[in-house]
Amino acid sequence: MRIIGLTGGIAAGKSTVSKRWAEHGGVVVDADRLARDAVAAGSPGLAQVAERFGSSVITADGSLDRPALGAIVFSDPAARKDLEAITHPEVWRLAQRAFDAAEAADLDAVVVYDVPLLAEARGSRPLRFDAVVVVDAPAAQRIERLVEHRAMERDEAERRVAAQASDADRLALADHVVDATGTLDQTIRSADEVWSRIIS
Repeated sequence: MRIIGLTGGIAAGKSTVSKRWAEHGGVVVDADRLARDAVAAGSPGLAQVAERFGSSVITADGSLDRPALGAIVFSDPAARKDLEAITHPEVWRLAQRAFDAAEAADLDAVVVYDVPLLAEARGSRPLRFDAVVVVDAPAAQRIERLVEHRAMERDEAERRVAAQASDADRLALADHVVDATGTLDQTIRSADEVWSRIIS
C-alpha cells in the first residue's frame, strides 16, 4: 500500500483532484470528513470543544455550530490552536483506522489522504507519506474563488486564507505539484499527469 498526502490551500482545487484520483482507483480518505466525525454530536471531541469554547458553539440539538466556532477560531490564532489540539489527535486516529481498512481490503491500494492542514499540523502526524502532492493556486486567486463561487465576504475570505499556511510553506513539502491556476480541464490534466508519475 502507498499513501499519498494531498494538500492545498482553501479553494485551491484539492477536492477536484481527489475526486479525479478516485476515478483512477485511489482510495480517498478525507480529513475534513474525519474532522466532522471527531466532533460529532455526543462525541468526546465535541464535549472538549464545548468545555473550551462554551455553549454558544453548540446548537439546540446538541451538534456543533460550525459558523459560530469558525467566527471565533478564524479571528483568534490562539483559539484556533486550542481547537486543533482537540481535533487533530482524533482525526489522526480515525485516519489510521481508515488506512488500516484500505490495506486490509487491498495490499496494493493507493490511498489518497486529502488533508487541508498538512503543512500546519505535520508535526503531530508521525506517518511518512510515500509522496506529498500540493494543489497550487496563489492566495489572491483563492480569495477570488471564495468570493465568486462560495459567496463569501471578501474580508472573511481573506481571513480564511491568511489563517492557513503560506503558499511557500506548503510548496516546501511537495514532491509533486498540481497546477490549479487555470481552467477546470487544465487542473484535471495536471492531476492526471501527477497521478501517472506517482503510480509509474
